[in-house]
Amino acid sequence: MSPLPRALLWDRMVEVGTDIALVDLRPEKLLAHGQVVAAEPVPHACRYRLTTVDGFATDTMTVESEGAGWQREVRLERSGDSWRVTTSEQGRFGSVQLPGIVDPGRLAGVLDVDLEATALTNTLPIRRLGLLGAEPGTTHTVPMAWIRVPSLQVIPVEQTYTVVDAGTIRYTSGSFTADLTVDKDGFVTNYPGYASLVG
Repeated sequence: MSPLPRALLWDRMVEVGTDIALVDLRPEKLLAHGQVVAAEPVPHACRYRLTTVDGFATDTMTVESEGAGWQREVRLERSGDSWRVTTSEQGRFGSVQLPGIVDPGRLAGVLDVDLEATALTNTLPIRRLGLLGAEPGTTHTVPMAWIRVPSLQVIPVEQTYTVVDAGTIRYTSGSFTADLTVDKDGFVTNYPGYASLVG
């Protein structure tokens, strides 16, 4: 993979850790790979690679998490309206279920993948839905493939994105809500209580 031109580093506010993403943002698509190091729920590293098609819908997402005595990987590949999910596991990560999802058919219609460990993936629906520069109050609710970290379980959820003002997008999932501060490219600069972009 060729070197990517931009680096984004977030300080994880909720726990000890950092998140670095190397990205190539093009007019209609995003390529990225990155790594998260965190102390909770157990010390672990999480590495990921992401590609989108034109329009910022996720094409592939590969995630690997690793801690003392265990390693997990999940790969999501989208083809039309369906997903192929492949996993591997070495060692034992507590009593958590296997990585991935038992029935990938539950992801039918999903266009976005949200990796719990990074604020980078919030950029995808923000760009895909045209929320940058949209009128305040513009809102979209979308199905999402949410990848838990470090377990790498894949869970179908609904997320809502609402434009508050030119630099603020309200994110809601279930009972959770956060006002995300974003830059002109749609990258999150402040995720209250979760992550803050450094520099």
